[in-house]
Amino acid sequence: MKEEIQKFFKGDVTDEKETLLKYSHDASLFEVIPKLVVSPKDSEDIKNLIKFVNANDQINKISITARSAGTDMSGGPLNESIILDFTHYMNKLIFFDAPNFNITVQPGMYYRDFEKIVAEKKLMLPSFPASKDLCAIGGIVSNNSGGEKSLVYGKTEKYVESLKIVLADGNEYIVKPLTQKELAEKIELNTFEGDLYKKLYQLIMENRQIIEEAKPNVSKNSAGYYIWNVIETDGKFNLCKLIVGSQGTFGMVTGVTFRLVPIKKYSRLLVVFLNDMKILPDLVSTVMKFTPESVESYDDKTLKLAEQFLPDFLKNKNFKQKIKFLWSFWPDLFMFLRSGFPKLVLMIEFTDDNEMEINKKLKNLKTEMDRLHLPNRAARIGADENKYWEIRRDSFNLLRQHVKGKRTAPFIDDVIVRPEFLSEFLPKLNDILKDYPELEYTIAGHAASGNFHIIPLVDMHNPKIPQVILEVSEKVYDLVAKYHGSNTAEHNDGIIRTPYLYKMYNADILEIFKKVKNIFDPKGIFNPGKKIGGDKKYIREHITH
Repeated sequence: MKEEIQKFFKGDVTDEKETLLKYSHDASLFEVIPKLVVSPKDSEDIKNLIKFVNANDQINKISITARSAGTDMSGGPLNESIILDFTHYMNKLIFFDAPNFNITVQPGMYYRDFEKIVAEKKLMLPSFPASKDLCAIGGIVSNNSGGEKSLVYGKTEKYVESLKIVLADGNEYIVKPLTQKELAEKIELNTFEGDLYKKLYQLIMENRQIIEEAKPNVSKNSAGYYIWNVIETDGKFNLCKLIVGSQGTFGMVTGVTFRLVPIKKYSRLLVVFLNDMKILPDLVSTVMKFTPESVESYDDKTLKLAEQFLPDFLKNKNFKQKIKFLWSFWPDLFMFLRSGFPKLVLMIEFTDDNEMEINKKLKNLKTEMDRLHLPNRAARIGADENKYWEIRRDSFNLLRQHVKGKRTAPFIDDVIVRPEFLSEFLPKLNDILKDYPELEYTIAGHAASGNFHIIPLVDMHNPKIPQVILEVSEKVYDLVAKYHGSNTAEHNDGIIRTPYLYKMYNADILEIFKKVKNIFDPKGIFNPGKKIGGDKKYIREHITH
């Protein structure tokens, strides 16, 4: 296969064992060894590769899985056939229209490079995830990422203006919102594209009530296909809303145009230290009255981890920055001496273009926290504020890199329920986890939306672990379903959660998902086993050791 592909492929093609092993992992708990890794130079490489796969899929069972930075925690970019890596060549800025807040980039661009470009114009893509220093644009789009600013700004789907995508027929198309007239013109086309629009429109219109009733009643959801988002409130037909979050199961996205938003001039952070997590739901309700931009949290285990691996936070800082960072911890130490070590740290951020307004909100919320006798402090601008964000964003990587004898095993890492259910949900969740001493875990997340990231640490050499993972998944997702939540708010289904979609969706909507996949990908050549067709046996067989 390698030699045949090299005849038409301008980019890199390799089946070297070392490379295959590298691409057999992401940030999930799986090992899936591919047969080939390719890095396309351009869209022509991708189009020719898809045509080759179409011609040979029945003989060799070939499929293609897109990969960008490999930071996915669900096994989304893992496949036993061909891995297509965008980061080597297709990582460029195509067009930046800063005055109109639009930018077009290729999927292999790292977000850290993207952020530098747009920040110079005081703009941002507000749906960046906590892994923003590691991840790439393709993964952000593929997983419909959200993050610390999603409370106000929402997820990536809101900011994708248009996409370029190579579909199953091997041709590249521009996808954007269509008026009813434009949609009718597409449907009239006697092409693969015309057939796709016609079948999708018919499927949605025939099942509109079923589709609407299936939409999870939470602020964020990355489970299944977002078929309920395609017809927008203004009547436009927008396939971007379906492709975003589909984990590369519909085609290969080759370019993305984003709508950016201005960065607010001022920001302030109030930090609240909780010794009793039971009050969290009522506290969140109180905090939201003051309209913060972000309400983030992390637990005592995460805080202790930060203390234990303090040198990691210092290694990329100069001497002056190191001193500022270390000095910024003194107010916290005094707070801990007075009030004890907190069970949960709550970070409440306000942003505004009016400095007086932001300071007023901060002062009023601080007064309310004092009235409730909750230890709190307004972080000083600069190193003091930044250290809280660094701890929140870097905790997962610290776990991955440093805990000897154990490794991170994200599998229930992204559950969400409505915030009003947290007082019941969180104790029941803890009751499930405490029955499994094999799991040591940290909790962080987006408290105001009810979205928590639970990252267990496990000894993967323990033969009980695969069964524990499956048992705990069953119990946790049953609990999530009881409170009408979602198995995944941001991190998507991948290998680890696809087999549990039936706990969220009934048979009718699951059948609609299958039909959607078949319309886009009739031969099943794009990222198999994600969203459709995954099973628990595959999970057990591919858990790494």
